[in-house]
Amino acid sequence: MRIYILAAILPAVILSGLFCYLVFGVTIRPAGSGSQVIYLPEESTFEQVMDSLKTNLRIDNLKVLQWVAEKKNYRSHIKPGRYVIEKGMSCNELINNLRSGKQTPVLVTFSNIKTIYDLAGRVGGKIEADSARIVTFLSDTENYRSDGFVRENIISVFLPDTYEFFWNTGPGEFYSRMLREYKKFWNAERIRKADEKKLTPLEVSVLASIVDQETSMPDEKPVIAGVYLNRLKRGIPLQADPTIKFVINDPKMSRILRRHLSINSPYNTYKYKGLPPGPISCPAKDGIEAVLNADNHDYLYFVARSDFSGYHVFSRTLSEHNRYAAMYRKELNRRKIFR
Repeated sequence: MRIYILAAILPAVILSGLFCYLVFGVTIRPAGSGSQVIYLPEESTFEQVMDSLKTNLRIDNLKVLQWVAEKKNYRSHIKPGRYVIEKGMSCNELINNLRSGKQTPVLVTFSNIKTIYDLAGRVGGKIEADSARIVTFLSDTENYRSDGFVRENIISVFLPDTYEFFWNTGPGEFYSRMLREYKKFWNAERIRKADEKKLTPLEVSVLASIVDQETSMPDEKPVIAGVYLNRLKRGIPLQADPTIKFVINDPKMSRILRRHLSINSPYNTYKYKGLPPGPISCPAKDGIEAVLNADNHDYLYFVARSDFSGYHVFSRTLSEHNRYAAMYRKELNRRKIFR
């Protein structure tokens, strides 16, 4: 009797063992050493996913993988994204991972961005949305007009930092995420400080972008911000050289000449009083903090030190400023920096 029972269950045990081996024993190995990253674009088909896995992974038995995928109805649960495939994963683990959409996020870092084109070039490729799609989205003001932004100031939303994104992020999702970060940054305390200076958050961002371009010395930013705030209060043109460079758009320019100061542009702060229409770069967080916490002094002028240390000399009177400016121009001439 026992022999008959054993004979009856033995095939089932063998089949069960074979099933477990096929599902859990057939392993996945990256094409190279270590792990392998697989990218599944939006609207990927089952056949495209299988082809991508076949191309990028060493699979003991592709038919087993396809069989497991079919049994788990992966064909109806394909989720786009960036997936890190570890060495030794079973077919079952791989399909479970892909089916669940458990993708590995990417880190996106950007700083020193002046335009939406710079931004798109830095971000495009890190996420599924390429630079052209990002530029197209940000060029259409209808995508953010209801949020209170226009083409000239939309760059202020993108605060330089490192952010975590899922790879299959589109341009609209990218903007929405950055808008959330922007609103989180502009908390009640920062808005209160802006109000005290009679500035809106957007105006703070515009001024901060100028301060950022004036100096790379963090300890000088609050002093320079104080100069510009003093000039705004007194109705004196900002006369900020970075705004002239922004208009000319020549990255190699090292010297502002008198003829540049007459350029007719709303960004020419020598020609027009007040703040320009928008930031001349993505304002850095420390630049914004420098404006919000600007030094309280009575300086109205500053010019780069003639020792080219990166620091500036600050003055209360025009005559004092002119002396320091003459020293700086003399050093520019000595170094043969004429443009």
